[in-house]
Amino acid sequence: MNANTAGAPALKQVLSTFQLWGIGVGLVISGEYFGWSYGWASAGTLGFAVTAIFIAAMYTTFIFSFTELTTSIPHAGGPFAYSKRAFGPVGGYIAGAATLIEFVFAPPAIALAIGAYLNVQFPALDPKLVAVGAYAIFMTMNMLGVQVAATLELMLALLAIFELLVFMGVVAPGFSLDNFTKGGWAGQDSFSMAAVPGMFAAIPFAIWFFLAIEGVAMAAEEAKDPRRSIPVAYVSGILTLVALALGVMLFAGGAGDWTKLSNINDPLPQAMKMIVGGSSGWLHMLVWLGLFGLIASFHGIIFGYSRQIFALAREGYLPHYFARIHPRLKTPQRAVLAGGVVGIAAIYSDELIKIGGQTLTANIVTMSVFGAITMYIVSMLALFKLRRSEPDMVRPFSAPLYPFFPLFALLGALVCLGTMVYYNLVMALVFAGLLLAGYVVFLMTSGRRAALAENA
Repeated sequence: MNANTAGAPALKQVLSTFQLWGIGVGLVISGEYFGWSYGWASAGTLGFAVTAIFIAAMYTTFIFSFTELTTSIPHAGGPFAYSKRAFGPVGGYIAGAATLIEFVFAPPAIALAIGAYLNVQFPALDPKLVAVGAYAIFMTMNMLGVQVAATLELMLALLAIFELLVFMGVVAPGFSLDNFTKGGWAGQDSFSMAAVPGMFAAIPFAIWFFLAIEGVAMAAEEAKDPRRSIPVAYVSGILTLVALALGVMLFAGGAGDWTKLSNINDPLPQAMKMIVGGSSGWLHMLVWLGLFGLIASFHGIIFGYSRQIFALAREGYLPHYFARIHPRLKTPQRAVLAGGVVGIAAIYSDELIKIGGQTLTANIVTMSVFGAITMYIVSMLALFKLRRSEPDMVRPFSAPLYPFFPLFALLGALVCLGTMVYYNLVMALVFAGLLLAGYVVFLMTSGRRAALAENA
């Protein structure tokens, strides 16, 4: 059964290229505001810059290659659909489960960050209640219709980009390259092999700059002209994010003593404070508008997980109950709610469940990255497989410099996975356990998928 089968639940094709770009950038933009600076703690500014450039190259080559799959197989399941076509139901399961883990596990951490942010401004607010309130608001926005959701995402992304540009403009007069380079190789002024382990350890924080941009693939069924609009949205989106990531990293590190920014959740306001002081109106504007970056990613990832749940349910990998489309609004409302239930449960389990001495939300960010990297690997393998097995498939966009671009993306993702396993062995085992448990369910539900295929 595919997305175009008669009688199958169908999404509405209404999204423009600009809205798709907004979804792609919005999904990721919170990563420019927080999280990445922890990479400085292990690698230093220069070491982390090398790591970030490597990850940026991996993501750029990945997106150029991934776009071939998205335009050739425009499907709400994204990587699930590509891997299923290349490797059959088992391949579809692996990619679908990995993508689901990435997109369902990321929002609770972002929601708690929104709650913690507002708690600083209003100490009487319970961060967990704020996080649940964020879920309620943005699940509702996603259920009201894809145009409403996409337009809001575009506005949030534009506001978040504007604020990053304001940050760079305000700190520019006080920028010093000496500040950025001092102790930049893991605390040393010159490079040595001793800096290399820290550069590898910083890989997850560089991934945070770009994590989830592939979610645009899950809007493919709702794009007006996916074969033309998705390549433009993807390529312009990744170039936008690479430019912003390098700019933010450079200007924050050159504002003063970067070591004071390497273990905090709000590096941009603190970097600006070094230049303009704590009472500046610019600083207050950054603190408030910085919230738009968190909200943009939160709202966009809800969109992404809902389409993944919907697509997996439609094909019999999840209960068909979640494949229902609202008859008037044409949104997968049950899929939106399902991911929200998991996220809210995670929020209230935050302090109850600890793994490796860290809270649940700290670990589910790592789990989300494991899901993403696994999906990248399977997707690039699917690209190579489909080039061989279906050479005549219509490819409106072909990966440039094939096979070098997808090969670099694949090798980069393998390096990232090896590094993640080495530094997060317990969470790697938990991730593998989740995939294995899901595979048991996958085997038990094969009869339902066979029945769906017969009725297609």
